[in-house]
Amino acid sequence: MPTSTSGQKSTASRQRPRGQKEVRMPDPQPVPINAKFDDDFVTQLVVVLNTDTMREVAIKVAQHVVGKRVPKRDADMAVRYQGRVLSADMTVAEAGIAPLQNVYVDWVEKGVTP
Repeated sequence: MPTSTSGQKSTASRQRPRGQKEVRMPDPQPVPINAKFDDDFVTQLVVVLNTDTMREVAIKVAQHVVGKRVPKRDADMAVRYQGRVLSADMTVAEAGIAPLQNVYVDWVEKGVTP
């Protein structure tokens, strides 16, 4: 059924060609992780999504620490898991991070590849 927003008509659902099955993407799933930021002395339980990138994971971990127990820096952040630095674009699922695994977030100077 067509819907209208600001006078523009759009189709809320489109017809699929016959024989094609609807492809549903699975909903993002929460993954609780044990996270430690750089020189912080507190390990914290942070809930991320399996679809979050390492860039998003770093931000979620940092929001509990930076400006509170660790001073803000003009630097990028990197996520380490099982001793290796993960690509900023890799997702939690792609990295194989399971619930309650230990993840570390560190500062990385801008322009320096971890």
